[in-house]
Amino acid sequence: MHRDTAALFDLTGRTALVTGASSGIGAAIAEALDGAGARVLRAGRDRDRLGADGISADLTRGAAELIEQADARANAVDILVNCAGSNPRPPLGDIDDALYREILAVNLDAPFQLGQHYGPRMAARGWGRIINVASTQAHRAFGNSGAYGVAKAGIAGLTRSQSEAWAPSGVTANSLTPGLVATPMTTAVLADPARAEYFRRRAHTGTLGAPSDFAAAAIFLAGPGSAFVTGQNLCVDGGLSVT
Repeated sequence: MHRDTAALFDLTGRTALVTGASSGIGAAIAEALDGAGARVLRAGRDRDRLGADGISADLTRGAAELIEQADARANAVDILVNCAGSNPRPPLGDIDDALYREILAVNLDAPFQLGQHYGPRMAARGWGRIINVASTQAHRAFGNSGAYGVAKAGIAGLTRSQSEAWAPSGVTANSLTPGLVATPMTTAVLADPARAEYFRRRAHTGTLGAPSDFAAAAIFLAGPGSAFVTGQNLCVDGGLSVT
């Protein structure tokens, strides 16, 4: 690859904080950013799978503890990836207020709190990248994911607001929307062969997604080559969103 082209995707010298990094899409994104040269702080619930810079984080209690641990490890965070998610999938009528608040805490409140902390600091330095992982359920309901869909619709709006707030200072904010991806969070869905086949048929590719499908998109949105891309939602879904 030509040196000037490679530089568009080079993250050498940057520090990334990735939530939900112990498995699935978050783990794949963390590995990709590491491969592009970034120092990656991995945050998640499974401490044993996070590596030397790993941060054990329970975001149902808010992001303050995670922020404290991340700031103790790094002088600055240049790239924030909000990928942590929780989707217990009860029917909407069975979701009480406590569970509703817990789902929103992980999927929406924590990305807001992390953005509020790191966004202004990125803006003060004149460079930063925020990548939020959304969901097709921000746009359509399926799979007993009522409160999760509410949170992910909020993520779409939050991304646009973060872009409006900080893009003039060199901080881009974008979201990635998966289709149906084989991860621990979708185990219950994929346990039904008929439902899995339905989503395969709906995707233009005729396949389900894999966490590795998000590596290149994350590197692009985290790198210098995406400086004029902000406030956008990139669907990584095999065409599911347009069927």
